[in-house]
Amino acid sequence: MTALEKYFPFWKQLSDSQQQRLSQAAVERRAAKGTLLHNGTAGCEGLLIVQSGRLRAFLFSDEGREITLYRLFERDICLFSASCMIRSIQFDISVEAEEDTVFYQISAQIYAQLMKESAAVANYTNELTAARFSDVMWLLDQVLYKRLDSRLAAFLLEENHLNNGEGKLTLTHEEIARHLGSAREVITRMLKYFQAEGLVTLSRGTVLISDIKGLAALAEDSLK
Repeated sequence: MTALEKYFPFWKQLSDSQQQRLSQAAVERRAAKGTLLHNGTAGCEGLLIVQSGRLRAFLFSDEGREITLYRLFERDICLFSASCMIRSIQFDISVEAEEDTVFYQISAQIYAQLMKESAAVANYTNELTAARFSDVMWLLDQVLYKRLDSRLAAFLLEENHLNNGEGKLTLTHEEIARHLGSAREVITRMLKYFQAEGLVTLSRGTVLISDIKGLAALAEDSLK
């Protein structure tokens, strides 16, 4: 099995020449936690394929706030960093390393040429694009129609899952606000309310989950 075969379900449907071109176009890179890999307003970085670590795709609002669209884990592919291939995308997505991350970067031009040559590549790319847009539409529904306390509870549960259920989250209120597209002051008030209800215990830079069942009940409308 080649290095890329496990990432692309269409691999065996490519010709030897196409496989070779795709392999040669893939460059292994490393990024430290917090590194901005793609600025939505500049350039077309190409496809990013996560080998290990975690990436975060997010938007900036006109007011300078951030909101997390989705995370990318091992074997996930970031297509929107190659948005020049997808003319229907009308918004600028940024991508950062949420953890120390190892990934492949594949030239958008070479991948776009393969899409023209291979129906299997084109179909896979369309399915991946549709899945990401589904993530974005789910988030839009959350922002427009769900209460912030439910979204915050769901976020804390997700973070706890990513931290192996330890119950201790090393997050500032500002970081949580950036994920949820809210203001730090609003998140602080909501977390203090959670603490008063016995759901969490707060300390500087840390949120300790005290009542995971209570959070789950509150987050019911905002869990995928």
